[in-house]
Amino acid sequence: MSDARHWLVETVAFVPPGQAVEALDPVLADRRATGASHSIAEIVAHMVHWQEWFASRIEGQGGPAVAHAADGWPVVAPGSWKALRDRYLAGLERVAALNASGDGARPLVPALEFPPLAHYTVGDALQHVGQHNAHHLGQVVLLRQLLGSWPPPSGGWTW
Repeated sequence: MSDARHWLVETVAFVPPGQAVEALDPVLADRRATGASHSIAEIVAHMVHWQEWFASRIEGQGGPAVAHAADGWPVVAPGSWKALRDRYLAGLERVAALNASGDGARPLVPALEFPPLAHYTVGDALQHVGQHNAHHLGQVVLLRQLLGSWPPPSGGWTW
């Protein structure tokens, strides 16, 4: 398995995660764009929830997954954007570091309780986090565009 940091933190297929959440006004992070189901802060909190859950499972800890999908969407306190963003970015580094041992083929113990994922290895879990985040980061970029906060100061891909 290639370096997880490359495809989790320093992506080349899409705007890197740090850039997607860079310099976002906390008021905008908490705001829901017209017609949107979630704010940017809520989406990032959802990513944090699953990053931390998968990291714990890779480390052999953590409980079962939430019973209902809605339970994977934590309530976000208004004004908590900076701490949430920092927790998300630190969590990315934590997950990426879990690949450093080259342990990608090791099965997760305990196995995941959700039957389609019960066969997951460390590598599968890392890839799952990357794909899940990529999906939601696309939403973050779109919401930033709708809220008039794109591109961030370091630029954004527009082609």
